[in-house]
Amino acid sequence: MLRYYRIFVISWLAIVFPLAAAAETVCFTCHKKEAFSGKVVHQPLVKGQCGSCHNPHVAHFKGLLEQEGSALCFSCHEKEEQAFKQGMVHQPVRSGQCLACHVPHASSRNGLIKDQLSETCFGCHTKLLPKFQYTHNPYAQGQCYSCHLPHQSVFGQLLKDEPDKVCLSCHNSQDLQKGHVNYPGTLRDCLSCHNPHGSSRPGIVRDVLHAPFAQGCKECHDKGEIQGSTRSCLRCHEAVATGMLARHSHLTGKGENKCVACHSPHAGNEKNLLKGSQLQVCRGCHSDTIARYENKLYRHPKAKEGSCIDCHEVHGSNRIAMLRGDGNAICSRCHETQGKFTHPVGEKVVDVRTGQMVTCVTCHLPMGSDFKYELIYSGSKDLCIQCHKRY
Repeated sequence: MLRYYRIFVISWLAIVFPLAAAAETVCFTCHKKEAFSGKVVHQPLVKGQCGSCHNPHVAHFKGLLEQEGSALCFSCHEKEEQAFKQGMVHQPVRSGQCLACHVPHASSRNGLIKDQLSETCFGCHTKLLPKFQYTHNPYAQGQCYSCHLPHQSVFGQLLKDEPDKVCLSCHNSQDLQKGHVNYPGTLRDCLSCHNPHGSSRPGIVRDVLHAPFAQGCKECHDKGEIQGSTRSCLRCHEAVATGMLARHSHLTGKGENKCVACHSPHAGNEKNLLKGSQLQVCRGCHSDTIARYENKLYRHPKAKEGSCIDCHEVHGSNRIAMLRGDGNAICSRCHETQGKFTHPVGEKVVDVRTGQMVTCVTCHLPMGSDFKYELIYSGSKDLCIQCHKRY
């Protein structure tokens, strides 16, 4: 009886008192108020408007939420919803996971950030070292926002501006010039030598030096006619030339050195001297392709990892999409039983639509799909009738 009386009183209070007082009079009769307080409090909670996010009686979503994920946040933050669709978008934002970084009620930090900002970042960016032998000062202090934007940016790696401009926002160009004696011309392309987070070398110079760079600059920056060209690189890297002269190649452009589109000519974090992770480098040119697939429900593990070179040749190939083999040879390296007990594939099996050999990628999209097993259509029927039509 007491239980029903309590429910009646709470319901009566909810009707009689204004909505702004709902949290004080109703919600906090059960929920401890201390758990919803802090230095920064979400504005609806300040006004006692718990009903802005929660339904007091019944809802489809956990926590009696009116909507789920970013859909709920964007019901108020409409301007942000439009802004966060532009340019490079942070993965949690793309997938509607606002609570990966923010708390919904109260926090001791501005922006309702869950933890110290760097701790929040390291929660996902697990491959980043928390510190280096020589650590960039903003990175050491956990100030990721000194260089990066947390939600979206028109620049790669969510940078606030072009890389060199980000560096010069703190570092005076005149002071930098003193530290780069005999540098030919205006200082530029800082990241071709320096790791913006840290390294094992003084001056946060990247860990692995290009052999000619370690010996001096003249080997590449001479006065010959091939100075700084792709041919200049191929003088030492002859084996790469075979791939670059294939039918499908990354060797494009007139007279420009396309090697430095992906590789740093001076220093890198790894032996291959890539300018960043595989995904970052590939995204530099293939941003539209990556954006098309990165939010699909089902993705091949290698695609999720951004390990492009597991399936694609990096310099050139005579196969379409610069694949390392045909659609069967690549997949069967890991999926050894495929084609032996499943749908027939291979040279003797012809796709009636194209006249080409049926391969794994005839039916699967390893980059990403909204259908299970990365199928191009639903496997229940829609996929099969593409070839097996009923007459």
